[in-house]
Amino acid sequence: MSIERIEKRQGATLVAPALLWTLIFFVLPFLAMALMSLSHLEGRSVVSGPDLRNYAKIFTEASLLKGIAVSLEITVLVTVISVALAWPLAWIIATRVPVRWRRLALLLAVLPFWTSYVVRSYSWALVLGEKGVVMNALVGLGMLSEPVQIMATRSATVTGFVHFFVMLLTLTIYSNLVQLSPNYARAAEDLGASRWQVIRLVILPLTLPGVVTGAFLTFVLCIGDYITPQILGGNNELTLPQLIMLQLGRRGDYPMASALSLVLMLIVTLAYLACARWLKMERV
Repeated sequence: MSIERIEKRQGATLVAPALLWTLIFFVLPFLAMALMSLSHLEGRSVVSGPDLRNYAKIFTEASLLKGIAVSLEITVLVTVISVALAWPLAWIIATRVPVRWRRLALLLAVLPFWTSYVVRSYSWALVLGEKGVVMNALVGLGMLSEPVQIMATRSATVTGFVHFFVMLLTLTIYSNLVQLSPNYARAAEDLGASRWQVIRLVILPLTLPGVVTGAFLTFVLCIGDYITPQILGGNNELTLPQLIMLQLGRRGDYPMASALSLVLMLIVTLAYLACARWLKMERV
């Protein structure tokens, strides 16, 4: 037996456990969900068979279309705000914080990861409530005559999301910034570029791969999150994950829940393909 065949056999042996794990816990459940989405509910019974009525209902029923639109709007808004806040923070940590303090700054940045979604969301519920810290401060300073409703609104959901994802993006962008050679900035300054021009025309374009990667992670985690919209947003505007849980919990409509889940996966896949194509074009 040749050495090449031995190496191929060893490689296949090493990869086999991961492939088996993926097959059992991803591919097979995905196929089962896809088949379930082609069924429909009659009374309390699931009727099997190739049927596209669930998908037709998703794209014709106003409440379901609104759920998809709300999820996309919140996700895009959270991603944009998080990038806008995270990039300056990452740049400050990478270039303005002394080296001996950077570990502490990064430690403070990852603190939100140490708490669960539930604890973090309920903490924001206490802060944003009518008798929370924010309202008491605004009323006490005379900026408001009486508390306003922030909880159970889109603003509360976006605030809770941004708090978490700014830190995630800060780490991804920081890791990209520290890999840049300072010679790029020095060369630009030698050619007469101002500090703002160096950041805008040199550093920012070079860190765009890290920004796009972090933005994609933010998009995926945000659009698939159920807990934060449920706790902070209430039921005034249902997102796609909330609609899925509604089908499962209250109606027991597993075929519709499966169809909505596949639509969610399709949106994530399209976002991935867009990011992957952009990154590939950047490399070229």
